[in-house]
Amino acid sequence: MGQLSFAGLLLAVKMLGASVPFREPFDTEITPGGPMSAATVVAQMKLPPGFRITAFAAEPEVRQPIAMATDSRGRLWVAENYTFSERNVGFNDQLRDRILMFEDRDNDGVFDRRTVFWDGAERLTSIEIGLGGVWAICLPSLVFIPDRNGDGIPDGPPEVVLDGFDHQAARHNVANGLRWGPDGWLYGRHGILAPSLLGAPGAAAADRVSMGPGIWRFHPLRKTVEIVAQGATNPWGMDWDAHGEAFFINTVIGHLWHVIPGAHYRRMFGSDPNPRVYELIEQHADHVHWASTERWTDAKKGLTDATSAAGGGHAHVGLHIYQGGQWPAPWANKLLTVNYHGRRVNVERLERAGSGYVGQHEPDQFQFPDEWFRGLDIIAAPDGGVFVSDWSDAGECHDVDGVKRTTGRIYKISYGPTTTAPPDLTMLNPAALARLQTSGNEWLVRQSRQALVDRRLAGGDFSAALPELARLAADQGNALHRLRALWTLQQLQPQSAEQLLAHLADADEHVRAWGIRWLADDRPAAGLRPTKPVQERLATLAAKDSSGLVRLALASLLQRVALAERLPVAKALLGRAEDADDHNLPLMLWYGVEPITAEGTALPELLAGARLPRVQRLGARRITELIDSAPEQLDALLTALLRAGSGPAWSAVLDGIADGTAGRPRAPQPRSWTQVAAKVATLGDAHLRWRAMELSGLFGEETALVAIQAMALDESASLAQRNTALQALTQFRAPGLRAVSEKLFRVRGLSTTAAAGLAVFEDPAIGDLMLTEWPRLDAKEKPAVMGWLVSRPAWARKVLEAVAAGRLRRDELSASQTRQIRLLEQPKLTAQLGALWGESRAQTSKEKAAALQKWKSRFQPDLLAPADPVHGRMLFRGVCGGCHKLNGEGGAIGPELTGSNRDNLDYLLENILFPNATVPAEYRQTTLTLKDGRVLAGVISAQTSTNVTLQAAGESLTIPLSNIEKNIGSNLSLMPEGLLDALGETDARDLIAYLMRK
Repeated sequence: MGQLSFAGLLLAVKMLGASVPFREPFDTEITPGGPMSAATVVAQMKLPPGFRITAFAAEPEVRQPIAMATDSRGRLWVAENYTFSERNVGFNDQLRDRILMFEDRDNDGVFDRRTVFWDGAERLTSIEIGLGGVWAICLPSLVFIPDRNGDGIPDGPPEVVLDGFDHQAARHNVANGLRWGPDGWLYGRHGILAPSLLGAPGAAAADRVSMGPGIWRFHPLRKTVEIVAQGATNPWGMDWDAHGEAFFINTVIGHLWHVIPGAHYRRMFGSDPNPRVYELIEQHADHVHWASTERWTDAKKGLTDATSAAGGGHAHVGLHIYQGGQWPAPWANKLLTVNYHGRRVNVERLERAGSGYVGQHEPDQFQFPDEWFRGLDIIAAPDGGVFVSDWSDAGECHDVDGVKRTTGRIYKISYGPTTTAPPDLTMLNPAALARLQTSGNEWLVRQSRQALVDRRLAGGDFSAALPELARLAADQGNALHRLRALWTLQQLQPQSAEQLLAHLADADEHVRAWGIRWLADDRPAAGLRPTKPVQERLATLAAKDSSGLVRLALASLLQRVALAERLPVAKALLGRAEDADDHNLPLMLWYGVEPITAEGTALPELLAGARLPRVQRLGARRITELIDSAPEQLDALLTALLRAGSGPAWSAVLDGIADGTAGRPRAPQPRSWTQVAAKVATLGDAHLRWRAMELSGLFGEETALVAIQAMALDESASLAQRNTALQALTQFRAPGLRAVSEKLFRVRGLSTTAAAGLAVFEDPAIGDLMLTEWPRLDAKEKPAVMGWLVSRPAWARKVLEAVAAGRLRRDELSASQTRQIRLLEQPKLTAQLGALWGESRAQTSKEKAAALQKWKSRFQPDLLAPADPVHGRMLFRGVCGGCHKLNGEGGAIGPELTGSNRDNLDYLLENILFPNATVPAEYRQTTLTLKDGRVLAGVISAQTSTNVTLQAAGESLTIPLSNIEKNIGSNLSLMPEGLLDALGETDARDLIAYLMRK
């Protein structure tokens, strides 16, 4: 490799704005009191036997420590964030953040020297050290601050190398978490509230990467940014195990996730950017850290015994896999994460399971006594100890109660006496650095690798390291040493594809997996096109390798390979029946083969020979969605199955066809369908026979429609069977649907489904029928039935007349349903609604402030004391439960309220009174006007090339695009303003009491 100048490293096309003098931070925290002294925390800390904790640094020397990093000289770097502010402020642009550097030369666990490296940062969330300087996320940018001689003084102003992070909409879900991966990439994390468009400064939108929640990475030499994995909620911690497998920690939903390149994980809300992934990978742990029968927010006021035993709460921050060698042997490779509300370090044991890992909970033995402890980061110390940072505040990420900017701590947890000063690895020769790849202290392993890469980049001589690394890479007796040496060599002298091929035959599964990843590390934009020897070797691995981890790496690789080159590997992997129930592989394979749909009948051929039913089902769904434009694909799949299809394959494919035609009243019948129906009839499977009959009805066969109607009317059949049959009749607009639906609307358990069937017909008499039967409906059926009643003007008029006459209670209409009546755009209806509920109009800021003060004064503790929370729960079900889930009850259209900041009255009132103040895209209302005259309002939860799925109060509706006359999106929340005014003071008090109840 030729010598690289540092100027050639960066495409710094713009500099940060003019410097603003650092201003002393100020507190806005309204919670009385303050944190324990750091010395008291140390004295009262609960630790395992033999462990000790020191206050490495505390206020005023360190405040608001949001992130930490170390360098190869053994120094601790800390990012102080003062600009993060209350929820209604966002970031304070009058303040500045700082980067500090600490040294502990005698290694007694307390710093000796403190240096302010930079005090001009804004919106600083993360730092990492290496390649001649400091890397920092200063939203909306990733910046590089040069310090080539490592003296702790910037060589020049910060240089923007990547930008586009949306911090305004993302709020507390900001981008964070810079960490060097073993592959030389700089990894980062991103939250869910708003996507970012990442790219080089000045890049056009078309040249940027759209990044939502998940993991991204930036290559500092190639200046490229990539999405690694997508999903979860707000990742705030990441580390690699000894074999280079990455894991990240998450808040609110499942906490632990294995970083699988190309993965699509479950999200807290919203849809994946690719509507054709269909299904998402769940977390990689067998537990959660709270008592799931309790309210998540209980952790903020004190832990119950059940939640404490489970782990302390749902919020996790920072992740470190212990590999330091200082702690006793049982701690090796344990995963540590700070439990935010539990004020402890959760401990996980990572166990291999199939193609990946599962986290298993172990006792939490590190417990902080301070009520104000807010741990944010946990990283390795040079000597094998562990640093834990403490934000030290009474609030949390939402910060509705102000910010305590003048406190903060860094604690160090060690085992036994530690007095050896941390080494300065920059002083070692290259051979010595290479030999440190065998160290039992992972900090030395990583930092010696970084020191070698830094030396190479600076133009220094690193040649003496190469023989040592080559020797380790050839050591067949130690796979861990081989891996470490290979990671280092790949950054010093990257190997060709032919050289990497040898690693695919390694005896160790981790080396083979990394060999696969290296092959595609620098792929061209059009995707990797492996040479014939590489292609053959990959296909052989896919067919024969015994390691699920290797097969997972191959499945990930598919997404980085050109479409035409994917088939051999995909075919072999899809034939591995042992992976049918694997946690990761079926979905990862689907993500890799779905784009092959563009290659004619290639996907049907793959699916026909597959032995993974989940992939077959998803593939059949995808192919069926093309039934109008490319019917030959579905026919090719069915024809192939007729030759050799098994029962599980037929079940998967027919289920996939049903999924792909959801909501369609009719679909073209495949040429081979008659043979398929006859074949299925011989298989002796009741589910398959029903599915074939249902699809025959979809294809318009009269005998099938008659049989389905008979099932719906059969009183001896189960309610589930009858509901399924009635749903099919409604979807197909079958002859006799109205008569069947009218009859079954009176049957409890079938009323909701029957209402959907009746809603097809525009007849005022149907509204009368529904309202007559209304008093006898079950409570859980009413929201969906009312949703249909307000979808047509004639029926909505009858509803309002019933309310005016007292035959229907006002609270039997949710706030969203009253808005839906307005969306019908019928002046008389709107006037009638206004007379009953009041006018709807935008409020001025003065009016909003007055409304907030009015309701706040009415909900003070003494006035809430006589409230009836049981009645409030009933109101919640009718007013809020159609969209929001609380304590296991309710819908999933809006954000779940169980984990929200409901005990804070200001927070609660702001969200109820002004729901449109900040509305994430995933919760914005969409209004659909159908060609049959109905108007439906809800949130679009999924969309394909043929239909949309609308989450409306009470149910999920799949609607063909061909049935939609008008689709109007908005910036409004589905929840309208004026909810409390509509309830009246007494009911509003009961509802608030229930929402705030602990």
